[in-house]
Amino acid sequence: QVQLIESGGGLVQAGGSLRLSCAASGRAANNYAVGWFRQAPGKEREFVGRITWSGVSTFYAASVKDRFTISRDNFKNTVYLQMNNLKPEDTAVYYCAADVRAYYRGGYRPDSDYDYWGQGTQVTVSS
Repeated sequence: QVQLIESGGGLVQAGGSLRLSCAASGRAANNYAVGWFRQAPGKEREFVGRITWSGVSTFYAASVKDRFTISRDNFKNTVYLQMNNLKPEDTAVYYCAADVRAYYRGGYRPDSDYDYWGQGTQVTVSS
């Protein structure tokens, strides 16, 4: 089992930055990939990006590519989502999720491929 807790959300002006953290416990860090997702009010949950267990491979949705960066510190069992040049359309609840089955695979994976989810953290970008 993996328990995930997101933190770092908040209110920021357009063009600003935030760094979200996803702290994991319950399983060795080198046994799962992590995906970030977001869900805006009235919209479906959306894939943001993914990082493999080693941190070597990352993949991003087109809407955030070149603005967001995912990294991980396996010694701290923590994955980060650095968000730069934020836009009002980035406003959403952000979730991290752990994939313990295909932890070595990069690229896009749908949310049904993830086994454990955090509770989410709110990010609000004002114009």
